[in-house]
This record gives sequence, C-alpha cells and structure tokens, in this order.
Amino acid sequence: MRPYIKYIIPIVIPLLVLLMPLSAFPFDGITIIQQRVIAIFLLAALCWVFEPIPIYATSVVIIVLELLLLSNKGIIFFRLDEGEAHFGELLQYNEIMATFASPIIMLFLGGFFLAMAATKYRLDVNLARVLLKPFGHRPKYVMLGLMLITAIFSMFMSNTATTAMMLSILTPVIAVFGPKDPGRIAFALCIPVAANIGGIGTPIGTPPNAIALKYLVGDNLITFGEWMAFGVPFVVVMMALAWFLIDFLYKAEQQKIELTIKGSFLKTPKAIVVYITFGLTILLWLMGSLHGMNSYTVALIPVAIFSLTGIINKEDLKKISWDVLWLVSGGIALGLALDKTGLAKLVVHSIPFDQYSPYVVLLGAAFLCLLMANFMSHTATANLLMPIMAALGASMTSLAPLGGEVTLILVVTFAASLGMSLPISTPPNALAHATGHVQSNEMAKAGVVLGIVGVLLSFVLVWILHTVGHIG
Repeated sequence: MRPYIKYIIPIVIPLLVLLMPLSAFPFDGITIIQQRVIAIFLLAALCWVFEPIPIYATSVVIIVLELLLLSNKGIIFFRLDEGEAHFGELLQYNEIMATFASPIIMLFLGGFFLAMAATKYRLDVNLARVLLKPFGHRPKYVMLGLMLITAIFSMFMSNTATTAMMLSILTPVIAVFGPKDPGRIAFALCIPVAANIGGIGTPIGTPPNAIALKYLVGDNLITFGEWMAFGVPFVVVMMALAWFLIDFLYKAEQQKIELTIKGSFLKTPKAIVVYITFGLTILLWLMGSLHGMNSYTVALIPVAIFSLTGIINKEDLKKISWDVLWLVSGGIALGLALDKTGLAKLVVHSIPFDQYSPYVVLLGAAFLCLLMANFMSHTATANLLMPIMAALGASMTSLAPLGGEVTLILVVTFAASLGMSLPISTPPNALAHATGHVQSNEMAKAGVVLGIVGVLLSFVLVWILHTVGHIG
C-alpha cells in the first residue's frame, strides 16, 4: 500500500457518506444525525485500521466531532434543521464530555495505580520470585510457572507492563538454551500468550472487558466477583491448553534450567501500605455483594490512599497510560452516539437476524471479532463491535434461551482478547517478537489454534453458566 493511501481513505469515505442523500442509505427512516454518526463511525474504523494518526488520537477526534456535529452545543450551522423530522435528536454535550470520566475510566485508573505501586515497590518481582519456587528446574514446569504468574499479574496489571516485566526476568534464562533449541521460542512465546489470556480473568484485566461492562447494566449487571466466576475458569482451561500446545510445538532440548531472581520484599512503611492496599482492593472487588460498593467505587480507594501517602507522586502520574484511557473513552463515546441516536437499533432491526440460527449469529459475531482483533487493536475492535452487539442482543429474541445479550457480549469480548496470531495483534506479542526469539509464523501456529478453540470454549462456558443461573 502506498503511504499516502492510509491518509486519504479515512478522510474521503466519511466525507462521501456525509454528502450522500438520505435516500441512498439502505435503512428506512434514517435521520441526518444518524448519517453523521455513520460518518464518524467509519472515520473511527478506518483510522483504527490504517492508523494514519495514533489510535488514542482517533478517540479524541471522535469525541470532538460528536461535540461539534451531534451535540446541542455544537456548531450552529450544523443545527439549522433542528426540530424537523428528518433531522433527529441532538445529544447532550455534557453526556459526551462525561465519557472522559466514565466509571469505566475510573476502574482502569485504579488498576493503573495498583500496577504502578506494585512495580515501584517491587511487589510484582518479589511475588514472581516466591511463586516460581515450587516449579522446580525442568523447562516445561518452569514455563508453566512463568505462564501462571504472568496470567495472574495480567488480571490486575496492564498486559503490556506484565509482559515487559516477565520478559526482563526471563532474559538470563533464555540465554541458557542453545541457539537452535526450540525452548527459546517456547519461553519467549509463553509470556505474551499468558498475558493475553490472563487479562480475560477480571474486568480490569484488559480494555475490552471494561468496554463490555458499559453494556452489562441493569438486569444484565455483572459484578467483579461474578466476572471472575466465569473468567478465571476460562483462563485456567485456556492456560492448560496453551501450555500443552506450546510445549508440544516447541519442546525444549535443555533438560534443566536455573531461574534466579534476586531481591526480597521491602519492609518500609510505604511498601507495607502498598501490600495492604493491594490485598484489600482485590478483596473488596471480590466481595462486592457483602459491602455494597461496586467495582468502580472500590477502584478509587487505592487512588486516594497512594496519592495521600505519596506512594504515587506527580512524577509517577506522568507515567500513567493516558493514551489507553483516552482510547477507551473514545469507544464509550462512539457507543453513546450509536445508542442515543438510535442508529444501532436501526441497523440491527433492518437485518433479519431472527431468520438465522442463534448459534450462527453467536459464532459468526465471535469469529468476526477474532479476525478483526488479529489485525487491529483489541480495544479498537471492541469499541467498534460492542455497541452493535448490545443492540443485536437486545433485539434478537431467539438468543434468549442461550443467554441473550449477556452471552453475545461476553463471547465477543473474549474473542477480542484472543486475537494473538501476529506480532501486530497485541503489544505483548510485539514485545516478544522484538526479543528476536520468536518469529511471526511461530507465533501464528499457536495463536490461530488458541483463538479458534478459545472462542468455542467461551461460548460453551457462558452457555453453561447461563443454564445454571449464574449469569443472564
């Protein structure tokens, strides 16, 4: 592709959509406001795929364009036909701006504070040192230990940060293997795979999970503990499968390895505060039904404690992944526009989904998400698909016996995190590929199998939990 194409396509196609007459759209009763949402949606999708600008910048552009074109405080020129039937309803400007401070954003902010404090006071490295001791010196079992630790950290920390930390721990170990030993590939590959799978276990483990929570409200509400009730078993099964698969594909020739991680738990007052706050926050997340606080409220407790005690200072605040928060907020804003303008329902109602088997719809949506997630950001994929899936799940009555909207959203959410076949699929994959120990084709062998099996497993697991009455 010629370099300038990635800049032209994301601009030209949305502009053409804006200039089209309403009669050209295949939807009956479409409004001008909905036409503008389609243009913004296409702009977001094309920018997230071609990346002419950073993906977080795309999210900011979405919010600004919604304020200018869709809100009741936008440019007056774009509100001249307000009140006419074909114009549609304007959005409230404060609702669009509130996406920057959505409860989902606060949940992630709390997760970032926990991760920064754990790294700053070496809680993560020391936990790895202690927890890896029982796994001995045989390569396959050391790899299992590394995968379990990585998955556990990824449930509460950034997958990218976890991968970077674990790969740094792993560097001297990989050096033990011979230059042609498949063990090098296995150890370099197991870390990003475990990080990608582990993030599925909790609502804060990965951005697609947080995006899904935005649509799991009211009767479909899922608490932090309930998410872990199905997320953790899924992670355990997928981790076992990943371990067997990686060991089968790239069995180490080296018979014994030594894993040396130096250090000890800090005993300073601030370190002790970090340990207590970390444990308390996780405990409160798991026991939401007992104390009445939701996961968003609990997430701000470590923010307050670490700020008050100086554990996280203004220099640390500069290191927060603000780009991730902006990216998620853009997705929330896109979902808000699709929902509030009625466009998502209009699109869903115009397609006769009830004529298809609910199994076909579920698996089709999941595999579409999996395919997209392999070639673009998981968060961007979830941002694009989730509002449409929420509307589809709410309108398709034949999905009700399978869990309806909840099942559809969860299966698609899991699929978004399972796209890990290429170095470009996720930052953890890119980090592992950058070590030079694992190549694209080697990554694809494991990633394709795990992605397909994971989608099928997620459907079975969510359906079982719906059947026994735990969700939906």
